[in-house]
Amino acid sequence: MFFVLSKVLWVAAAPTNVMVGLACVGAAAALAGRRWGRRLCFAAVAALLLCGALPVGRLLLRVLEDRFPQAALDGTAPPAGIVVLGGAIDQVIGAARSQVTLGQAAARLTEGAALARRFPQAELVYTGGSNALVRQIGGEAEDARRLWIDLGVDPARIRIEDQSRNTEENARMTRALVGPVAGQRWLLVTSAYHMPRSVGLFRAAGFDVVPVPVDYRSTGGWRDLLPSSDLAAGLVTLDGATREWIGLVAYRLSGRISTLFPSP
Repeated sequence: MFFVLSKVLWVAAAPTNVMVGLACVGAAAALAGRRWGRRLCFAAVAALLLCGALPVGRLLLRVLEDRFPQAALDGTAPPAGIVVLGGAIDQVIGAARSQVTLGQAAARLTEGAALARRFPQAELVYTGGSNALVRQIGGEAEDARRLWIDLGVDPARIRIEDQSRNTEENARMTRALVGPVAGQRWLLVTSAYHMPRSVGLFRAAGFDVVPVPVDYRSTGGWRDLLPSSDLAAGLVTLDGATREWIGLVAYRLSGRISTLFPSP
């Protein structure tokens, strides 16, 4: 039920959808002769333009991305395994074109392969099934396995968990799959903005991990303050950042993580 609600409610909560919806309501009211309709439509369109041009979404992401610094992996005990969270593969286009198709979070997969080469004794685990609400297109895990083998990873080292639909299930099902024991080090690879919620959920599942954030969307410097001429990209960034913050709040209120903003 939590999975279904998260999918359905997000359609109504996404900032871009809210602003476009208000603009449509205002336009309809204005056509019906309501004076407030023009004001609402103007305000919603102005909000769309400002949120697309100003670095609102980028700064919201930056707070998330800066929460967990890069882990120092040199000079430490080699990890028992490397867990890579799903979300980097476009299942729809990949299925239609019969090839592995990577999305914006492709660094999750490439970093997993790089770490596997760096730590040749470690298991490489991909966790992620289909997150489709209605039509099951097929999971990402087999595509990830295929790509890693093509990149030179020994198939015997690869393990997949292909039933999880969200990050909570990633954590719980991966722990059940690999059975981590005390004293082992497991690396967790996911997008930097997604790391706080991921670490919180893995901790709640009793799976202690070393964060390896990748796929940064902000620079961490003064350039993050600059406006953008790509309004569509700005709105996409805002939606992504808002979704992650809402996820943190929802998981905390539902008791799935122990703190609102997990820290190192």
